[in-house]
Amino acid sequence: MKVPFLDLKAQYDAIADEIDDAIRQVIERTAFSGGPFVSAFEEQFAAFCQCKYAIGVGSGTEALWLALAALDVGQGDEVITVPNSFIATAEAISFCGAKPVFVDVNGESQTMDPVLLEAAITERTKAIIPVHLFGQMADMEPIMEIARRHNLFVIEDACQAHGAEYKGRPAGSIGDLGCFSFYPGKNLGAYGEAGGVVTNSGELNDKIKMIRDHGQSTKYHHAMIGWNGRMDGIQGAVLSVKLKYLAGWNDARRKNAHLYTSLLSTIDAVTPPREMDYARHIYHVYAVKTRNRDPLMAALAEQGISCGIHYPVPIHLQNAYKYMGAGKGSFPAAEKCAEEIVSLPMFPELTDEQIHFVAEVIRRFCSV
Repeated sequence: MKVPFLDLKAQYDAIADEIDDAIRQVIERTAFSGGPFVSAFEEQFAAFCQCKYAIGVGSGTEALWLALAALDVGQGDEVITVPNSFIATAEAISFCGAKPVFVDVNGESQTMDPVLLEAAITERTKAIIPVHLFGQMADMEPIMEIARRHNLFVIEDACQAHGAEYKGRPAGSIGDLGCFSFYPGKNLGAYGEAGGVVTNSGELNDKIKMIRDHGQSTKYHHAMIGWNGRMDGIQGAVLSVKLKYLAGWNDARRKNAHLYTSLLSTIDAVTPPREMDYARHIYHVYAVKTRNRDPLMAALAEQGISCGIHYPVPIHLQNAYKYMGAGKGSFPAAEKCAEEIVSLPMFPELTDEQIHFVAEVIRRFCSV
């Protein structure tokens, strides 16, 4: 039996008529860059996140960068985040001219450890970016309390957390800004590159909208130096269709995750992901830990099961950030995750039969 890591074709087939009609409408109205389809999605996504505003942009990386730019983060500033994220989190900080400062993660949640946060704050710290990794939110209450006490901004990196919750509050709605990626493989994925920022601040909403459109206050009148960060109309239309199904898709992911966990929890050599007490995990990735990763992945591949590693090299050990001088051992919890994580197939259309097959292959491998 072949089990793909992700099956976007199955998702498209289920909603093909709606998707095709939405794309046709964009083409018929020639509303290709920004425009009414993006505006409609922005209104819908803001409501989904229980925020006043949403701004559609070109990618999740751009969402993070524009959020930082709107907060005037720049040369000489420091922004605290974690090293076990996709490099885009740190890249956005670097492209603002600021310095990323890493704190280690909690080994169980694999998200920012609030206990370590305050020690990383200096007089140059301007913002904190907790990363909601794999579909589970970071422990936001203590992070927000520390941030407010030190007058720091908080940007939620919710690029993997569309619909995740923290004590009933949606991802993106707790910090000053929330940033999302709509890369095709995400729980809410576009048909190309796209991203979004949510906020309850009218001032930040207006500023990001201006920056993403070359700093224009009105056409050809540029109040500031900006950028071309607009979302394509086709992506806005596709996302509007898919947003209607997101809650159901997330429920299906949770069901699949619970089945995985029930089957794998009796295997000593594999540790399933833990849903924290404060969280509603939406399992963008179902990542288990094992000390025998490479042979296990080879055994799964032999049986036609596709897996992944998110992420094999922490940011502080990447050559791009070698200049920071944080060598191996600097962030042991994040490094341990990088060494042991295996991401198993996870998507809403995954069948119980496929999950049982994956679990059985893992069980056979671990019993040898």
